[in-house]
Amino acid sequence: MNTGKVVLGVIAGLATGALVGILFAPAEGSRTRRKIKKQGENYLNELKDKYSEYTESLSDNLDRVKGKMSAFADKGKDAMNKAAKEV
Repeated sequence: MNTGKVVLGVIAGLATGALVGILFAPAEGSRTRRKIKKQGENYLNELKDKYSEYTESLSDNLDRVKGKMSAFADKGKDAMNKAAKEV
């Protein structure tokens, strides 16, 4: 699944949840705002953690691809040198 779609879905879900929470909140305004603020901070921290995991995973994958490409280039150089010696 596309990570961008997942992030967009999470953000849309957060916004919808916050709106529903405000509309059906039984508490007074100041208490509700504190709850929303706290929950928003929790969501933000979760989103930051997910973003960090995503960037770390992306970095790991990039390093793996670089290693494979380097090995592939080395094999190509070896093959070229071998062919040049035979000629």
